[in-house]
Amino acid sequence: MKYRTLGKSDLRVPVISFGAWAVGGWLWGGPNDEAAVRAMLRGIDLGVTCIDTAPVYGMGHSERVVGRAVAGRRDQVIVATKCGLRWDVEEGQHYFDTTDNEGKARRIFRNLRPESIRHECEQSLMRLGVDVIDLYQCHWPDPTTPIDDTMDALLSLQREGKIREIGVSNFTPDLMRRCMKKGRIASNQPKYNALERDIEKDVLPFCRINDIGILAYSPLAQGLLTGKVGPDRVFPQNDLRSSKAMFSPENRRRVLEMLERARPIAEKYNATFGQLFLAWTVAQAGVTTALAGARNEAQVEENARAGDIRLSDEDIAAIRKLVELLGDLR
Repeated sequence: MKYRTLGKSDLRVPVISFGAWAVGGWLWGGPNDEAAVRAMLRGIDLGVTCIDTAPVYGMGHSERVVGRAVAGRRDQVIVATKCGLRWDVEEGQHYFDTTDNEGKARRIFRNLRPESIRHECEQSLMRLGVDVIDLYQCHWPDPTTPIDDTMDALLSLQREGKIREIGVSNFTPDLMRRCMKKGRIASNQPKYNALERDIEKDVLPFCRINDIGILAYSPLAQGLLTGKVGPDRVFPQNDLRSSKAMFSPENRRRVLEMLERARPIAEKYNATFGQLFLAWTVAQAGVTTALAGARNEAQVEENARAGDIRLSDEDIAAIRKLVELLGDLR
C-alpha cells in the first residue's frame, strides 16, 4: 500500500481508503454490521488505515459500526467523518426527502450553523467512541450560513482538540477560497471516477495549485466500473442505483462493452476491473486517495490490492480514451 500526505496536514493516508457509506445501509439495501466490521478490520490489516464515514449514513448507524471496528485499533486508523446534513432538525436548506433503514420518512437539511456543527461533533465523537476526529469535513455547502461562521466553529473545535484537521466535501473553488481566508483546509472530497470527471474542469486544478488533498468518493461509480453490475440486475427500491440514469440497462451494457476493451490492460497488471479503475483514479495528479466502499472482507481485499498497482503513462492515457468515447452516461 502506498501512502500520501493529505494536503498541508500531517495526516498520512493510504491511496485506497475505506468509504463507509454502504456500511450505514441507508440507500444501499440495508446494513450487515458483522460483515462490515470484519471488512474494516481486514482493511486495517492490509493497510487501508483511513476510514471515511458521516452521521447521515444510516442516521448515525455507519458511525456506530465504524466505532466498533476501530475500538482497540485506534492508533492505527485515521478516522474521517463529516457534519452538515441533519435529519433530526429542520434548519438550514432543505436538501431532499428520504426514508431511513426502518422505513421512517426523513427530511434532510444542509446545516452548517455553528451550534449545529458543535452538536454534530459531540454526537460523532460519542458514536465513534473516540476522543478526537482526525479529519472533520463539511459534507455539503449550506447557502443559508455564512462560510466565515462555519469556519469559526470548526477552528474552535480544532483549538479544543476535538478535531485534528478541517476538510470540506463537494465544495467549489470559490467556496474553498473563502474557507482559506479564515484558516487552513486539509482536503476536499468530491465525486470522481473515470465515468464522472467533472472536477477536472476546476476543482482538481484548484486543489493541486493550493496543495489541498483530494479524497475521491464513488471511484468505481457505485460498482459500475467493477464489471459485476450486469444489465439484467434488479436493484431494490431502497437502493439509490435503482433510479439513476447511469444505471439504465442500456448504459450498463455500454460500460460492460468498454470494460471488455480495457480487459487487455487489466490482464497486463493481473488486475480486476475494479482494481484497474481504482489504480487509474489515484494515478490522476492531485488525487490523494480513493474512498472505496466494501461490505465484506473479499471486497476490501480486492480494493486494497489496487494500492500496489502502478499504471504506466501509456495505459493511463489508453483508459482515458476508452471512457471518453462513452460520452456522458447521466
